[in-house]
Amino acid sequence: MPKLKKIEPLLGEELLKKVKELESLSKEDKAKQCGYYTITKNGIERVNMMKFLNALIDAEGIQLDSSPSANGRGGRSASYRISVQSNGNLLIGSAYTKQMNLEPGDEFLITLGKKHIRLRQVDADEKEGIEAIEATA
Repeated sequence: MPKLKKIEPLLGEELLKKVKELESLSKEDKAKQCGYYTITKNGIERVNMMKFLNALIDAEGIQLDSSPSANGRGGRSASYRISVQSNGNLLIGSAYTKQMNLEPGDEFLITLGKKHIRLRQVDADEKEGIEAIEATA
């Protein structure tokens, strides 16, 4: 059986142009016509749809991967939910404090409601008034 010449898959603008020309064909036939197939040892053609679709996405310039965060590290995104830890503490993660540009030493007033806890950041002017109230209590 003679070796068939390897067809180089189309990329970028060439791929988009060819796909538009072949709009009446099925997606498998489009992929095959654009060079996204291999021939097995048994002579069977296998269409590589994932490579074809990924090449189309790249050719369109669509960014599917999320861009890295500012500090260059991945990690979880903030869920805006926390739960009480086994020691009874509530821990507010660094994702929230960074989002609010909080610094070590920033203070908050805690207000308890029936079914909520409210944190209100205390600015410098309020700190003096609160310290005076706490001193008299």
